[in-house]
Amino acid sequence: MADPRRRHAAVWLVPMLWTVTFGLWGLSRQGSVWRDEAATWQVAERSTPEIWRMLDNVDVVHGCYYLLMHGLFEWFGPSTTTLRLPSVLAMAVAAACVAVVGHRLGGKWVGLAGGMAFGLLPAVQFYLQEGRPYALVAAGAGISTLLLVSVLQGRDRTAHWHWVAYGCTVLLCALLNWLSLMILPAHLVTLLWTRAGRGVRARWTVAAALATAGALPLILFSRGQSDQVSWIPPLTWHMLIGPAVLLLIGGVGARLDRPRAGQLSVAAVGLPLLAVPHICLAGLSLIQPLFLDRYVLFSLLGLALLIGTIVGSAVQAASPRFPRASNWILPVVITVAMAALLPQSLAKRSPASRVDDVVAAASDVRRLKEPGSAVLFIPAARRDTKLVTPGAFTGLRDIALAESPVKSGTLKGVESSSARIRAAMLTQRRILLVTDAARVARPVSAKRDRTKMSVLTKYFTVAADDEIGGRRITVYERQPTDTP
Repeated sequence: MADPRRRHAAVWLVPMLWTVTFGLWGLSRQGSVWRDEAATWQVAERSTPEIWRMLDNVDVVHGCYYLLMHGLFEWFGPSTTTLRLPSVLAMAVAAACVAVVGHRLGGKWVGLAGGMAFGLLPAVQFYLQEGRPYALVAAGAGISTLLLVSVLQGRDRTAHWHWVAYGCTVLLCALLNWLSLMILPAHLVTLLWTRAGRGVRARWTVAAALATAGALPLILFSRGQSDQVSWIPPLTWHMLIGPAVLLLIGGVGARLDRPRAGQLSVAAVGLPLLAVPHICLAGLSLIQPLFLDRYVLFSLLGLALLIGTIVGSAVQAASPRFPRASNWILPVVITVAMAALLPQSLAKRSPASRVDDVVAAASDVRRLKEPGSAVLFIPAARRDTKLVTPGAFTGLRDIALAESPVKSGTLKGVESSSARIRAAMLTQRRILLVTDAARVARPVSAKRDRTKMSVLTKYFTVAADDEIGGRRITVYERQPTDTP
């Protein structure tokens, strides 16, 4: 007879290893790095004082994540594996938490199905291999949810360390992305749904308040850097179609769970976790546009739990009449889901899955550059190509740059005035322009960028033009007889 402890361990270990396997599959994405990951890469290569100085000007909301990645880059060296492996491991932890919660509340089949379904979700597969903090937030959300369920089940109900662990986990998530605090109203709904005792509610309130207070300085300081998210479009009805579909699937799982008021169940945990963060983010977006799925990625923990309930209910319904065949329901469902999602899985592991590829653009620069040439970037943020792969730009003069990103404590550096840029351009015979490919380019709006394009169009001719990986590399040349 199998050891029960081993059977219980398999419920969370299988989904964890399953998710790690998915994460390691095509982890390098053919060596590509896109613009968001390029920000992580270039900041992680700075010294700790340089990172602190930058956070005073930009990206303070990701400060803790940058410091973590700086330590990993120092220890293991910069590479796509170092960049993305933390997200793989974090998602594996999140999958294990889903499995444990599902097992405790619905049985082993709910736990196994939920944990494995989590790794298959398209959004999870996308951020599973992303050098950004969203997977780490999902792991923290999974741990805090598991701690809450343990309390509601009567495990260590009065242990202070339990609530300290809960508060610290929520706080760490908030320091990685303070929008993760939207998990607190989701947990509050679970407490109210299950009619938790006054003592539990009081301790949760204290832990939640302390975690929020700990994150409050970051929230207030980051408001001064809100221009960074000014590109997010206002909330529209079509943005809510995806969340509505997820809620519909979750509603089916909740219905099958037969939830009752006052009863701790998968529905009581999963449905609020899925629905409440989306509702809160939509409400917040009415004040300032912030509706991006990655900000509430952790809500998919709830969806996975409810999907686990659907599969678990099917197994439970088949078991009395077909005890042996019922054991094959989960493997069959997983196989069918993998086959159906295979095109998406392959697409998400290709360089084309992201809007651009700074490494591919650098290879084009290396091929097209000539000694004595200059380089320009439109917009200035496309300088990330140079910052991630500086070797490709050896011998090229960045004629618009007045102060480097590191020295200025910024992500893209400080450029000279439009007049100085114009004068510097007119001393050049050959200029490489790094910009966005036509399919993703936005209208040129900054005065400096308009000056660059005006001078290039008026005094230079195109000698070479290539688009690769969402970036466009254009070589402009001016004949020796041309005069401004």
